[in-house]
Amino acid sequence: MNPSTRLATCLWFDGRAEEAARFYAATFPDSAVDAVFHAPGDYPAGKQGDVLTVEFTVLGQAFLGLNGGPHFTFDEAVSFQVFTDTQEETDRYWAALTSDGGSPGQCCWCKDRFGLSWQIVPRQLNAGMSDPNPAAAKRVFDAMMTMTKIDIAAIEAARAG
Repeated sequence: MNPSTRLATCLWFDGRAEEAARFYAATFPDSAVDAVFHAPGDYPAGKQGDVLTVEFTVLGQAFLGLNGGPHFTFDEAVSFQVFTDTQEETDRYWAALTSDGGSPGQCCWCKDRFGLSWQIVPRQLNAGMSDPNPAAAKRVFDAMMTMTKIDIAAIEAARAG
């Protein structure tokens, strides 16, 4: 980890930490696989020489992937929100995350192939939900509730009434 890093999120994987880190680095800007560490000895989830941890950055945020074995898995209690500016950006992230074993969810939520939950949130959705006109905010909310991936044009139309 960079010595100036003060906080990193540790994500527990079942042997796929490096694969996940490389996928996230290829999917999002300002992302990279920073370091891969191999186990100096056998451990409960692997053998000496296996990838033990991976330091990586996603959208400028520090993460550590730990190949800890099958004991713990991800659930919806934790998700990552990615804010987008365009439909193209929204579509690109959504397609990448839901491909190859990922799955769509309701109201901008999806899961990637590793089981992590994501929310791909166009900024227009947040702007519409916080509209000072309660009727406009309700229309945006009602429109969102019918969607999986957010359709920005439909959100803007709902906001306009």
